[in-house]
Amino acid sequence: MQGKIIVSGLAATLLLVVGSTAMVQAATAPAAKPASPSKSNIDQEIKLMRKDVRAEKSRIMLNALELNEDQATKFLPIYTAFQADLAKLNDLREANIREYAKHYDSMTDNKADELVNQAISYYKKRTDLIANYYDKIRTALGTGTAARFVQVEAMLDNIIDLQIQSSLPLIATPTSG
Repeated sequence: MQGKIIVSGLAATLLLVVGSTAMVQAATAPAAKPASPSKSNIDQEIKLMRKDVRAEKSRIMLNALELNEDQATKFLPIYTAFQADLAKLNDLREANIREYAKHYDSMTDNKADELVNQAISYYKKRTDLIANYYDKIRTALGTGTAARFVQVEAMLDNIIDLQIQSSLPLIATPTSG
């Protein structure tokens, strides 16, 4: 079982790294160069990558939980709802990254503060979302399965977070204003 999870984890890591890097590169690419793809093309690519990442996360989650058919029948609707809620929340994160990229060269103290507070808000909301779904999964399938859900979700989130953060340039010292 452990080997299966490790191999699945490595495959997921590769997918998430590639997908996250492309999303961040698209969001932080310099604006308006004639040869660059249009905004709608970038938006389409991001949507496809996010869809692929969600599908891969679902596969990894199901493998890690090792649910029987009855358990999977109970789990899948809950997890589908979680993924939908997480996708909405990740829209906020994506918007914040785009805003960071837009203001990177003209960052002010006020804008930096706004962006950091939006990022902190995102992480709080994500933690609350996971806690909410932990309770739902615990009620439907028991504490052990729910705890494993939280562990696997945390591992995958950490991989994604690390890749996104390592792809973003550190903020320059903002100007006052």
